[in-house]
Amino acid sequence: MWKEAVVLYQILILSRPLWAVDDLSAEITPQNCSLECVQQGRPGCKYCRITRDDVKKTLGVQLFEAFGSCIPWPCFELIGGEDIDICQHYVHAPNDVTIKFLEDPNPNSDTIVVSWKPSYYGIAFLKGFQVSLQALGGFLVGCQLFLFHRNLSLSPSDAQKVYKSDPFPGLPLDSQYAVTVMALPVPEQWPDFYHSKTFSTRSCAEKNGLEQCKRDWYPKHIEVQQKGTTVTVTFNLAPPHLGITSYFSQCYTKGMKKYTDIRPNFARNKTHYTYQLLGLQQGTNYTCQIAANEVDAVRKTFTVHVLQNPHEPPLPLSASVSMSVMLPLVLALAAMFGLLLVTVIRRRHKVQVKKVDINEDIIQYHEESRIQEEVVPLPGKTFSPPRLLICYSGHDGLAHIKAVMHLGAFIQQHMATQVFLDLWDSLAVSEEGSMAWYCRHIQQSNFVLVICSQGLTCRSCPRPPDDYEQIQEADRRQGCESAICSSNADVAIHLIREEVGRAKARGQDLSKYMTAVFEYSDATVIPTELRLVPNYTLMSDLPLLFSHLHGVALHRPGSYLKINQISEDAFKKLPAGEALQLAIYEAGMTLSRRTIPL
Repeated sequence: MWKEAVVLYQILILSRPLWAVDDLSAEITPQNCSLECVQQGRPGCKYCRITRDDVKKTLGVQLFEAFGSCIPWPCFELIGGEDIDICQHYVHAPNDVTIKFLEDPNPNSDTIVVSWKPSYYGIAFLKGFQVSLQALGGFLVGCQLFLFHRNLSLSPSDAQKVYKSDPFPGLPLDSQYAVTVMALPVPEQWPDFYHSKTFSTRSCAEKNGLEQCKRDWYPKHIEVQQKGTTVTVTFNLAPPHLGITSYFSQCYTKGMKKYTDIRPNFARNKTHYTYQLLGLQQGTNYTCQIAANEVDAVRKTFTVHVLQNPHEPPLPLSASVSMSVMLPLVLALAAMFGLLLVTVIRRRHKVQVKKVDINEDIIQYHEESRIQEEVVPLPGKTFSPPRLLICYSGHDGLAHIKAVMHLGAFIQQHMATQVFLDLWDSLAVSEEGSMAWYCRHIQQSNFVLVICSQGLTCRSCPRPPDDYEQIQEADRRQGCESAICSSNADVAIHLIREEVGRAKARGQDLSKYMTAVFEYSDATVIPTELRLVPNYTLMSDLPLLFSHLHGVALHRPGSYLKINQISEDAFKKLPAGEALQLAIYEAGMTLSRRTIPL
């Protein structure tokens, strides 16, 4: 009997690690417990969600909706009040951050939940996690805070546990986000306390199925039949609830395109429709596409081979013989007539040259020796126009801002460049904030152009009295006070100056950044750091600016690049160029009047 007991005891001992692993790998979801329970260290507060009401009650601070219950460095503020040493240890970033999609009844949005594992390093001092979700290139969507009670100390074996966040609902489909899981506490000078991961919400077809999505739907079943030279195509129609009433078909071959507008008669058949492809050449292969007549609709591709008509009657024998006899005769007559015409033209040309006494050798030498004008195409590697961010100082008055705005309009309209200017994007500036808007466009733009002026080097100068109220009113329309908007623009330019300095110190390429001054300013207004990048005087250096943006050389051996409408004189003939020239003149006159002593 005792042998059986020993065997059973050994089996139980060997199976204990398996039970422990299963228990440690279990997912831990947040609890409903108060911040007071966390601060007092009660045993029941192992993994608590902290609400906005708890933070407001403890700190007396009302947070924005998107921030949820998150605040900077919450360990110090919420559980480190009595014992500062609790928040003085390093905790490494979490591992294995994963995104899981939950069921969402809304067909146009997704709901996610984030899970992760804590790191081995510093796990004994771990006090919680902070999970934030942000749209890529946009604003913060939500933030959640989870804390352990102050007396809890995890062991290295707890690093196998999976911790989960609360759901993040209402995320639009086909959108990109970045989720960041932060380990708490976060001492200063510690870069490895968080883990970020980007992901995309599902498409409409992935979540709801192809038959439920108007933009993603496309015909799955296509049947092509041919009788003689008549090509008939049958395809399945979209479900009626999508509201698709018309379709189109396009066929391509050897640079030719045939377009067919398709409007089915739903009274006859609601599931399939048959149409004919007309005007196709015999003995030719075509690549065809069919799709719903909707914006960005997915297209279904199929091929069509048009056969040669076997019933076409051949030419009679008598006709073929007569053609073989007549064709050489016609060609001989055409050759004789062409030779006679060339002889007459050359004789008339010699008579004219002799009459005006012109030396043809001199003309030929002049034509061969002069610099040739030629068309130089832009590099083929760029499939989209370069993106240019224009930064400027608002301390020089409304006339200077008007000149900057007209410069951006001219570059976008006549220099094949996409321009970003805060004056044109007031809605995004008010949604993101001026500073966030500038930082995003500095990263996403191919080039950054800083318009240097006197106000850029004189930040403490007061605004001109005649422009102050107008600029302040314009800033209010952008959703911020005048002082805030101006300071954000100055901070953005300061960031550019620091980035140029770092890039120069590291020996990196500085071609992304440029400076420019209008004719009423000089090079002394350019900050010291920005003198490391190319500088242009507008409008005399307009062709050089075009060359920089598109990467083309203005001169090369034996030729030069001639750009229509961009030379110093030609741009004035354009409406946008004339408006820009007038704006620069008015800004120069306005600034000169202010500098004249009374």
